[in-house]
Amino acid sequence: MSIADRVRAEIGAHTPAFSKLLPIVDPEGVPGAEFLEEVRGILASKQLTNGAHVRKFEEAAAEYLGVAHCVAVSSCTAGLLLVLKALDLRGEIILPSFTFHATAHAVVWNGLTPVFADCDVKTFCIAPQAVREQVSIRTAGIVAVHLFGNPAAVEKLNEIAAELEIPLVFDAAHAFGSSVGGRRVGGFGTAEVFSFSPTKLVVAGEGGLVATRDAGLAEKLRAARNYGDAGNYDPEVLGVNARMSEINAAMALHGLVGLDARIERRNEIRRRYERKLRDVAGLRFQEISEGGRSTYKDFSVIVNEKEFGHSRDWLVERLHAENIGARKYFSPPVHRQKLYGGMWDGRALPVTDLVSGGVVSLPIYSSLTNESVDKVCEVIWRAQGQDNARWAKWAKWTTGAAG
Repeated sequence: MSIADRVRAEIGAHTPAFSKLLPIVDPEGVPGAEFLEEVRGILASKQLTNGAHVRKFEEAAAEYLGVAHCVAVSSCTAGLLLVLKALDLRGEIILPSFTFHATAHAVVWNGLTPVFADCDVKTFCIAPQAVREQVSIRTAGIVAVHLFGNPAAVEKLNEIAAELEIPLVFDAAHAFGSSVGGRRVGGFGTAEVFSFSPTKLVVAGEGGLVATRDAGLAEKLRAARNYGDAGNYDPEVLGVNARMSEINAAMALHGLVGLDARIERRNEIRRRYERKLRDVAGLRFQEISEGGRSTYKDFSVIVNEKEFGHSRDWLVERLHAENIGARKYFSPPVHRQKLYGGMWDGRALPVTDLVSGGVVSLPIYSSLTNESVDKVCEVIWRAQGQDNARWAKWAKWTTGAAG
């Protein structure tokens, strides 16, 4: 019997907590009907790429992030691919395994060898000490990830990269609007690469952005996103078509409006989840890096099966049975995926396996209501076997005490 079948058998016929699916994500900052007039203007101009909207978005993003150079591209993956190509690296790249596999794809597409480092048990981001342990004479660079919007240990990683005199690139797909010590993510390392796909806080439909302080790298990237052609039809860089369209850029510009308020709302939802679930045995939360502020692109908990009383997979199926969107971001980790099994050197990644084996991502977006958050928490309490009277008394107290 599958886990899903077992869950259905255990709960029997019942009315789900939500009458229709509560999605795990809801695209944010998407423009309304007024955007259609801009689209008409773009179509009428017949300048569909590399036009005024792309330049305006790059300038607005650079100002928001506090960096000198921003290069808009068609996706975060394309941005990572082109950054690694423009840096002309050879050898091994140290990166986390607990990440979306596109991080590793960018490494392998460039003919580089991925070397997976363990993550930190508290922050879920790549652990600086684990990076040091993977360094070899073949190490050519480091790719770190601001996981779920939680900034990685930027200063410690920068120290390692500086000591080795190698580039440090951040996959910042989740982190447009995150900060460290009051400084927005975007200006750390050699380059940082963002995503504006529909699951992010700024949505362009599809799109990405490379932020860097390096003028030479930015110049190379502008050519690389256009097949390597800097404008003279005589490429010096091996590029691809990775241009952001004018329509995508116009949508992204709208997405910048109200971004900080959306980030604050997500942090309010995160605090509510943590307050309501903190006494559930066997659950723990991602800890934000010291001095950091997360966008909370995802809100994820770790399930300890022994303490919780059920497996992570059981809980996910239970949530699904209650019409609650839940995902296992990221399970399996990259080093245990079919594509990468042969590229993994077999060194143990115990924390990565622990975190990946227990992770559950719950719904979070700025339009999510407090009532929906409370209902998700109630489902989790009851799934563990807590009696209804205890939940009702405790939920009333937390609502009255903390809102």
